[in-house]
Amino acid sequence: MTVRPFAPAVRARTGHGRVTRARVLHSEWVKLRTLRSTAVTLAAAVAALVGLGLLFTGVTADRWPTLGEEERAVVDPTALSLVGFFLAQLAVGVLGVLVVTGEYATGMIRATFSAVPDRLPVLWAKAAVYAAVTWLLMTAGALVAFLSGQALMESTGVATSLGDPGVTRAVLGTGLYLTAVALLSVGVGAVVRNTAGGTATVLGLLLVVPEVVRALPSTWADTIGPYLPSNAGHALCVLRPDEHTLAPWTGFAVCCLYAVAALAGAAVLLKRRDA
Repeated sequence: MTVRPFAPAVRARTGHGRVTRARVLHSEWVKLRTLRSTAVTLAAAVAALVGLGLLFTGVTADRWPTLGEEERAVVDPTALSLVGFFLAQLAVGVLGVLVVTGEYATGMIRATFSAVPDRLPVLWAKAAVYAAVTWLLMTAGALVAFLSGQALMESTGVATSLGDPGVTRAVLGTGLYLTAVALLSVGVGAVVRNTAGGTATVLGLLLVVPEVVRALPSTWADTIGPYLPSNAGHALCVLRPDEHTLAPWTGFAVCCLYAVAALAGAAVLLKRRDA
Protein backbone atom coordinates (compact mmCIF):
# COMPACT_ATOMS: atom_id res chain seq x y z
CA MET A 1 0.00 0.00 0.00
CA THR A 2 2.96 2.32 0.51
CA VAL A 3 4.22 1.94 -3.07
CA ARG A 4 1.48 3.94 -4.70
CA PRO A 5 2.30 7.36 -3.16
CA PHE A 6 5.91 7.10 -4.25
CA ALA A 7 5.22 6.07 -7.87
CA PRO A 8 4.54 9.62 -9.19
CA ALA A 9 7.75 10.86 -7.59
CA VAL A 10 9.76 8.11 -9.23
CA ARG A 11 8.20 8.88 -12.61
CA ALA A 12 8.91 12.59 -12.14
CA ARG A 13 12.56 11.96 -11.34
CA THR A 14 12.90 9.62 -14.30
CA GLY A 15 11.35 12.17 -16.64
CA HIS A 16 13.45 14.94 -15.18
CA GLY A 17 16.67 12.99 -15.84
CA ARG A 18 15.99 11.90 -19.41
CA VAL A 19 18.57 12.65 -22.10
CA THR A 20 17.74 15.59 -24.36
CA ARG A 21 19.72 17.42 -27.03
CA ALA A 22 19.88 20.51 -24.87
CA ARG A 23 21.35 18.54 -21.98
CA VAL A 24 23.90 16.83 -24.20
CA LEU A 25 24.92 20.24 -25.57
CA HIS A 26 25.23 21.63 -22.06
CA SER A 27 27.29 18.64 -21.00
CA GLU A 28 29.71 19.12 -23.89
CA TRP A 29 29.95 22.84 -23.15
CA VAL A 30 30.88 22.06 -19.54
CA LYS A 31 33.53 19.59 -20.73
CA LEU A 32 35.00 22.05 -23.21
CA ARG A 33 35.24 25.02 -20.86
CA THR A 34 36.67 22.94 -18.01
CA LEU A 35 39.28 21.25 -20.19
CA ARG A 36 42.62 22.76 -19.19
CA SER A 37 43.94 22.86 -22.75
CA THR A 38 40.92 24.76 -24.09
CA ALA A 39 41.74 28.20 -22.70
CA VAL A 40 45.46 27.85 -23.42
CA THR A 41 45.05 26.65 -27.01
CA LEU A 42 42.33 29.10 -27.98
CA ALA A 43 44.25 31.95 -26.38
CA ALA A 44 47.27 30.91 -28.43
CA ALA A 45 45.13 30.89 -31.58
CA VAL A 46 43.82 34.40 -30.92
CA ALA A 47 47.30 35.62 -29.98
CA ALA A 48 48.73 34.23 -33.21
CA LEU A 49 45.93 35.75 -35.28
CA VAL A 50 46.25 39.21 -33.74
CA GLY A 51 49.96 39.21 -32.94
CA LEU A 52 51.23 38.17 -36.36
CA GLY A 53 48.88 40.64 -38.02
CA LEU A 54 50.31 43.46 -35.92
CA LEU A 55 53.86 42.28 -36.54
CA PHE A 56 53.55 42.10 -40.31
CA THR A 57 51.63 45.35 -40.73
CA GLY A 58 53.93 47.15 -38.29
CA VAL A 59 57.09 46.04 -40.06
CA THR A 60 55.63 46.90 -43.47
CA ALA A 61 54.54 50.35 -42.31
CA ASP A 62 57.97 50.99 -40.81
CA ARG A 63 59.76 49.94 -44.03
CA TRP A 64 57.32 51.68 -46.36
CA PRO A 65 59.48 54.76 -47.12
CA THR A 66 62.31 52.48 -48.29
CA LEU A 67 60.20 50.22 -50.51
CA GLY A 68 60.32 50.59 -54.26
CA GLU A 69 57.27 51.00 -56.49
CA GLU A 70 57.22 47.33 -57.47
CA GLU A 71 57.36 46.21 -53.85
CA ARG A 72 54.59 48.61 -52.86
CA ALA A 73 52.39 47.38 -55.69
CA VAL A 74 52.28 43.84 -54.36
CA VAL A 75 51.49 44.79 -50.75
CA ASP A 76 48.03 43.59 -49.68
CA PRO A 77 47.16 45.36 -46.39
CA THR A 78 44.21 43.07 -45.71
CA ALA A 79 46.27 39.92 -46.18
CA LEU A 80 49.01 41.30 -43.93
CA SER A 81 46.50 41.89 -41.15
CA LEU A 82 45.11 38.35 -41.41
CA VAL A 83 48.37 36.44 -41.93
CA GLY A 84 48.09 34.99 -38.42
CA PHE A 85 45.42 32.58 -39.65
CA PHE A 86 48.25 30.23 -40.65
CA LEU A 87 49.27 29.52 -37.04
CA ALA A 88 45.74 29.91 -35.67
CA GLN A 89 44.51 27.02 -37.82
CA LEU A 90 47.10 24.73 -36.22
CA ALA A 91 45.89 25.53 -32.70
CA VAL A 92 42.24 25.16 -33.73
CA GLY A 93 42.95 21.86 -35.46
CA VAL A 94 44.88 20.35 -32.54
CA LEU A 95 42.23 21.32 -29.99
CA GLY A 96 39.46 19.97 -32.22
CA VAL A 97 41.13 16.57 -32.19
CA LEU A 98 41.60 16.73 -28.40
CA VAL A 99 37.92 17.55 -27.88
CA VAL A 100 37.18 13.96 -28.93
CA THR A 101 40.34 11.95 -28.28
CA GLY A 102 40.81 13.33 -24.78
CA GLU A 103 37.82 11.31 -23.60
CA TYR A 104 39.09 8.17 -25.30
CA ALA A 105 42.49 8.59 -23.66
CA THR A 106 41.02 8.84 -20.15
CA GLY A 107 38.27 6.27 -20.70
CA MET A 108 35.61 8.88 -19.90
CA ILE A 109 34.01 8.18 -23.27
CA ARG A 110 32.47 4.98 -21.82
CA ALA A 111 30.62 6.99 -19.20
CA THR A 112 29.51 9.46 -21.84
CA PHE A 113 28.10 6.73 -24.07
CA SER A 114 26.47 5.03 -21.09
CA ALA A 115 24.60 8.26 -20.42
CA VAL A 116 23.83 8.78 -24.13
CA PRO A 117 23.47 5.30 -25.67
CA ASP A 118 22.58 6.66 -29.12
CA ARG A 119 26.12 8.13 -29.31
CA LEU A 120 25.48 10.36 -32.32
CA PRO A 121 24.04 13.25 -30.22
CA VAL A 122 27.42 13.33 -28.46
CA LEU A 123 29.29 13.77 -31.75
CA TRP A 124 26.91 16.47 -32.99
CA ALA A 125 27.07 18.29 -29.65
CA LYS A 126 30.88 18.23 -29.56
CA ALA A 127 31.03 19.56 -33.12
CA ALA A 128 28.38 22.24 -32.52
CA VAL A 129 29.84 23.54 -29.25
CA TYR A 130 33.41 23.66 -30.50
CA ALA A 131 32.38 25.23 -33.83
CA ALA A 132 30.39 27.94 -32.05
CA VAL A 133 33.25 28.80 -29.69
CA THR A 134 35.76 28.80 -32.53
CA TRP A 135 33.60 31.01 -34.74
CA LEU A 136 33.04 33.59 -32.00
CA LEU A 137 36.68 33.82 -30.92
CA MET A 138 38.27 33.63 -34.37
CA THR A 139 35.87 36.15 -35.90
CA ALA A 140 36.55 38.55 -33.03
CA GLY A 141 40.28 37.91 -33.39
CA ALA A 142 40.16 38.55 -37.14
CA LEU A 143 38.32 41.84 -36.60
CA VAL A 144 40.83 42.98 -33.98
CA ALA A 145 43.76 41.93 -36.18
CA PHE A 146 42.35 43.76 -39.18
CA LEU A 147 41.35 47.00 -37.45
CA SER A 148 44.56 47.30 -35.46
CA GLY A 149 46.67 46.32 -38.46
CA GLN A 150 45.05 48.92 -40.68
CA ALA A 151 45.58 51.54 -37.99
CA LEU A 152 49.31 50.82 -38.27
CA MET A 153 49.10 51.00 -42.07
CA GLU A 154 47.44 54.43 -42.07
CA SER A 155 50.76 56.19 -42.56
CA THR A 156 51.36 54.31 -45.82
CA GLY A 157 48.25 55.63 -47.52
CA VAL A 158 47.17 52.15 -48.68
CA ALA A 159 45.21 51.05 -45.62
CA THR A 160 41.85 49.43 -46.33
CA SER A 161 38.55 49.49 -44.45
CA LEU A 162 35.63 47.12 -43.99
CA GLY A 163 33.69 49.18 -46.52
CA ASP A 164 36.10 48.40 -49.36
CA PRO A 165 35.04 45.71 -51.85
CA GLY A 166 35.66 42.20 -50.57
CA VAL A 167 37.29 43.26 -47.31
CA THR A 168 34.41 42.37 -44.99
CA ARG A 169 34.11 38.99 -46.72
CA ALA A 170 37.84 38.35 -46.21
CA VAL A 171 37.80 39.33 -42.53
CA LEU A 172 34.64 37.42 -41.62
CA GLY A 173 35.73 34.62 -43.95
CA THR A 174 38.78 34.05 -41.78
CA GLY A 175 36.51 33.18 -38.87
CA LEU A 176 34.40 30.93 -41.11
CA TYR A 177 37.43 29.13 -42.50
CA LEU A 178 38.81 28.45 -39.02
CA THR A 179 35.37 27.17 -37.98
CA ALA A 180 35.45 24.72 -40.89
CA VAL A 181 38.89 23.59 -39.68
CA ALA A 182 37.38 23.08 -36.22
CA LEU A 183 34.64 20.82 -37.60
CA LEU A 184 37.10 18.91 -39.77
CA SER A 185 39.36 18.27 -36.79
CA VAL A 186 36.50 17.03 -34.61
CA GLY A 187 35.51 14.61 -37.36
CA VAL A 188 39.07 13.38 -37.81
CA GLY A 189 39.50 12.98 -34.06
CA ALA A 190 36.34 10.87 -33.86
CA VAL A 191 37.49 8.69 -36.76
CA VAL A 192 41.05 8.14 -35.53
CA ARG A 193 40.30 8.17 -31.76
CA ASN A 194 43.97 8.81 -31.01
CA THR A 195 45.46 12.22 -30.21
CA ALA A 196 48.78 11.75 -31.98
CA GLY A 197 47.21 10.11 -35.02
CA GLY A 198 44.41 12.65 -35.27
CA THR A 199 46.76 15.60 -34.90
CA ALA A 200 49.12 14.21 -37.52
CA THR A 201 46.20 13.67 -39.91
CA VAL A 202 44.81 17.19 -39.51
CA LEU A 203 48.20 18.89 -39.80
CA GLY A 204 49.04 16.68 -42.75
CA LEU A 205 45.87 17.71 -44.58
CA LEU A 206 46.36 21.40 -43.83
CA LEU A 207 50.14 21.75 -44.25
CA VAL A 208 51.94 18.71 -45.63
CA VAL A 209 49.67 17.67 -48.49
CA PRO A 210 49.62 21.18 -50.06
CA GLU A 211 53.43 21.21 -50.08
CA VAL A 212 53.56 17.75 -51.64
CA VAL A 213 51.10 18.79 -54.33
CA ARG A 214 53.05 21.98 -54.96
CA ALA A 215 56.08 19.81 -55.75
CA LEU A 216 54.20 17.96 -58.50
CA PRO A 217 54.35 19.04 -62.15
CA SER A 218 52.59 22.37 -62.58
CA THR A 219 49.68 20.92 -64.56
CA TRP A 220 48.90 18.52 -61.73
CA ALA A 221 49.51 21.05 -58.98
CA ASP A 222 47.26 23.65 -60.62
CA THR A 223 44.50 21.07 -61.00
CA ILE A 224 44.65 19.41 -57.58
CA GLY A 225 45.89 22.26 -55.38
CA PRO A 226 42.78 24.47 -55.37
CA TYR A 227 40.65 21.58 -54.08
CA LEU A 228 42.73 20.81 -51.01
CA PRO A 229 40.93 21.81 -47.78
CA SER A 230 43.30 24.59 -46.70
CA ASN A 231 43.68 26.09 -50.17
CA ALA A 232 39.97 25.91 -50.91
CA GLY A 233 38.90 27.35 -47.56
CA HIS A 234 41.44 30.15 -47.59
CA ALA A 235 40.04 31.37 -50.92
CA LEU A 236 37.34 33.05 -48.84
CA CYS A 237 39.95 35.09 -46.94
CA VAL A 238 41.94 36.70 -49.76
CA LEU A 239 41.31 39.72 -51.97
CA ARG A 240 43.89 38.95 -54.63
CA PRO A 241 43.60 35.25 -55.50
CA ASP A 242 45.83 33.79 -58.18
CA GLU A 243 44.39 32.39 -61.38
CA HIS A 244 44.27 28.82 -60.05
CA THR A 245 42.36 29.64 -56.85
CA LEU A 246 38.68 28.74 -56.58
CA ALA A 247 36.06 31.46 -56.26
CA PRO A 248 35.69 32.52 -52.58
CA TRP A 249 32.39 30.87 -51.73
CA THR A 250 33.04 27.89 -53.99
CA GLY A 251 36.32 27.26 -52.19
CA PHE A 252 34.65 27.57 -48.81
CA ALA A 253 31.97 25.09 -49.89
CA VAL A 254 34.69 22.61 -50.90
CA CYS A 255 36.38 23.06 -47.52
CA CYS A 256 33.06 22.45 -45.76
CA LEU A 257 32.59 19.25 -47.77
CA TYR A 258 35.80 17.90 -46.22
CA ALA A 259 34.41 18.67 -42.76
CA VAL A 260 31.07 17.06 -43.60
CA ALA A 261 32.83 13.96 -44.96
CA ALA A 262 34.94 13.64 -41.81
CA LEU A 263 31.91 14.00 -39.53
CA ALA A 264 29.86 11.58 -41.65
CA GLY A 265 32.64 9.00 -41.49
CA ALA A 266 32.89 9.53 -37.75
CA ALA A 267 29.13 9.03 -37.36
CA VAL A 268 29.19 5.73 -39.26
CA LEU A 269 32.17 4.39 -37.31
CA LEU A 270 30.74 5.60 -34.00
CA LYS A 271 27.69 3.37 -34.46
CA ARG A 272 29.72 0.37 -35.60
CA ARG A 273 32.72 0.35 -33.26
CA ASP A 274 32.93 -0.34 -29.55
CA ALA A 275 33.81 2.53 -27.24
